[in-house]
Amino acid sequence: MLLSTTEELQGFEITDYLGLVHGEVVSGANIMRDVMATVTDFVGGRSAAYEEELQTSRENALRELTDRAQRLGADAVVGLSIDFEVIGGRGAMMMVTTIGTAVRLRKK
Repeated sequence: MLLSTTEELQGFEITDYLGLVHGEVVSGANIMRDVMATVTDFVGGRSAAYEEELQTSRENALRELTDRAQRLGADAVVGLSIDFEVIGGRGAMMMVTTIGTAVRLRKK
């Protein structure tokens, strides 16, 4: 399955537009991540715990999108957009959303 942020794929012709596909993941940050992130904020640097959670959430959202596209018989998803949000009263939840257009392709 090809995933692209562009509307076209070089070397391919889009033969069918199958519709929008999406994936969403909402993940909570646990207390240890919060503590480690607070320490990182204080001393500087990157928060590996949050980066790992963000990466996992992004991969899961893309997997959901890909699964939905495959169920439609798509070869690719074009116009892919990935959005990240912090939600919840204390900002303790991360939401990753993906959306794109499922398409069928033919090699040029």
